[in-house]
Amino acid sequence: MSTTAIINARVFDGDRPLEATTVVFDRTGILAVGGEAPAGAEIVDAAGGTLLPGLIDAHVHTNEQALALDLRFGVTTALEMQGNHTAGNRAHITENDAVADIRSSGFAITPPGGHPSELFPEGFRPGPPPGARGPKPSEPAPLMPFSTTPEEAVGFIPQLVERGSDYIKFMVDDGSVEGHPGLPMLDRATLNAGVAEAKKHGMLTVAHALTIEATRMSIEAGVDGLVHLFMEGPHTEEIITLIRDAGAFVVPCVVLNASMMGITGDELADDPRVASRLDEQWMKTLRSSFGHYPQGKLSDVFGSVRALRDAGVDILVGTDASAPFEFLGGLAHGASVHHELQYLVRAGLTPVEALHAGTSVTARRFGLTDRGRIAEGLRADLLLVDGDPTTTISDTLNTRAVWRRGTRLTHA
Repeated sequence: MSTTAIINARVFDGDRPLEATTVVFDRTGILAVGGEAPAGAEIVDAAGGTLLPGLIDAHVHTNEQALALDLRFGVTTALEMQGNHTAGNRAHITENDAVADIRSSGFAITPPGGHPSELFPEGFRPGPPPGARGPKPSEPAPLMPFSTTPEEAVGFIPQLVERGSDYIKFMVDDGSVEGHPGLPMLDRATLNAGVAEAKKHGMLTVAHALTIEATRMSIEAGVDGLVHLFMEGPHTEEIITLIRDAGAFVVPCVVLNASMMGITGDELADDPRVASRLDEQWMKTLRSSFGHYPQGKLSDVFGSVRALRDAGVDILVGTDASAPFEFLGGLAHGASVHHELQYLVRAGLTPVEALHAGTSVTARRFGLTDRGRIAEGLRADLLLVDGDPTTTISDTLNTRAVWRRGTRLTHA
């Protein structure tokens, strides 16, 4: 088994910059941080560059092609928030070092006709994203946990656990932000019962919530995290305090909120470091937007992110990237993680805080104890970039090399 030694690197270990400049690893994991390169190791001279833990996207809807795109951008783990990649369905991904690793909620608990059905144009039949691998004949059909009563939600929890969901997601959305007010939505009793049952099974719980009221419902139900940030107006001190006191984390998905407001991904698409890695359809998607909530203000979202940070709430990087359709625009797998890091800095986080959000904090909150940091014994999921993103966050796009489980990606 070959050993690699990266030398002369700035090393950001997921928590802080280190004095050590050498990291040694093989396919079994990180062997040493600091010290001398061992005899016979393959040497990678990282002079002028920074070594980071592989990035984590805490909100995706994905397929194998998209996971390959993630890895090209240094995203080594993706957390699916609606999809098929539960534990029994991902062996082909777990063992494939040419794509990002994945964890999944399976499908979220929502009422029949509830979110996300309203996102698709009339006549569009949502199926697997382009390039998706369909279930094998031996695999059961995905579990669709449509629930309108507490009893239904409670009944679906053990089924989701048995099917291999890594965490349980609840949709709490009345459609007002998406231009579909009156959309069927989980009521308080059903949400409360579902969250309580998930906790009995030891499951992490997350909620989709785009308004302050939906956020309040979710936090009061006891969810562990919010995988969106409300966007209908400025934050209130009360809602920030509620989130903080609950110990919940927030995945703001600022890139998604911007897209909902009609802000395209043009500024990202114009960056040659991005354009060189996206095909024509993804570029068209990135240059489009959801555009459902043009009355929103990105400054309100920035203010809410800043208030959460100031309150000590854990903030995680996520994008809500899905498929290359222009009506799901403004986002692209992998690339939008870097855009989100830039948005978080614009909102007031330091570059180091933004990097925390994309590495160690996400790993800790989702129980991914083997990744998210550079330390002896952890997975060798690594991103080497030119420059220093701890001071200039956009340097994360200066990809020099990517490793997943110690295997270098050949076309980063």
